[in-house]
Amino acid sequence: MLILSWNVNGIRAIAKKGFFDWLNKAAPDILCLQETKAHPDVLTEAFLKPAGYHAFWCSAEKKGYSGVAIYTKLEPLSVKPGLGFKEFDCEGRTLVADYGDFTLFNIYYPNGGSGNKRVPFKMKFYDAFLKTIEPMRKEGKKLIVTGDINTAHTEIDLARPQQNVKTTGFLPEEREWLSSFIQCGYIDTFRHLTKDGGHYTWWDYKTQARARDIGWRIDYFFITENLLPNLKRAFILKDVPGSDHCPVGIELS
Repeated sequence: MLILSWNVNGIRAIAKKGFFDWLNKAAPDILCLQETKAHPDVLTEAFLKPAGYHAFWCSAEKKGYSGVAIYTKLEPLSVKPGLGFKEFDCEGRTLVADYGDFTLFNIYYPNGGSGNKRVPFKMKFYDAFLKTIEPMRKEGKKLIVTGDINTAHTEIDLARPQQNVKTTGFLPEEREWLSSFIQCGYIDTFRHLTKDGGHYTWWDYKTQARARDIGWRIDYFFITENLLPNLKRAFILKDVPGSDHCPVGIELS
């Protein structure tokens, strides 16, 4: 089973850059999208019913903002939008798909914002997410968590750690939360299989950082420990253009 995740920074914008051609070639069993920036009612059939896929959407109340979607060849038993907390769910950040054998969380986690103004909101979202998922893990459910987490975990997860110690996405409290999440029993699949640095998933548009590979690894796949025997690959598709992020993926047996 091939599962991919991509912050597309606008589903309509990336469609003009060959997104559907890429989807047909990559042919994932499941594709999780973040920052779709579109309500289903303004999208055409091509977006709502791509050939061979079921499509599920969760959009923000604010138009042109946030939003997540799942394209899946396998029809889930159920798909639930949100975490059950209105202050977060109004921003259209979460889809939870129950496939029976496993449950998939597709999440666009908040950014700390300009001047770190939204860091408190981001940390509250992190805690609400953990409060939602931990009872499921403790019950023994097999869980997959993917999306743009908006935090680089360690110094090898961004090109310039020393220059960004006071920047959201690499603040001590953000990194500590990610450490505590991992300590609960969630495995960072890419880091589990790849120990060296220099692997990034996001590059700043304004500074043309992608051309120089001055990036951050802020897009992840986590799995619970009971799925580790099924993990075959975890990878970053850094050469796929179209967004300021690139796709990431896992392959499960």
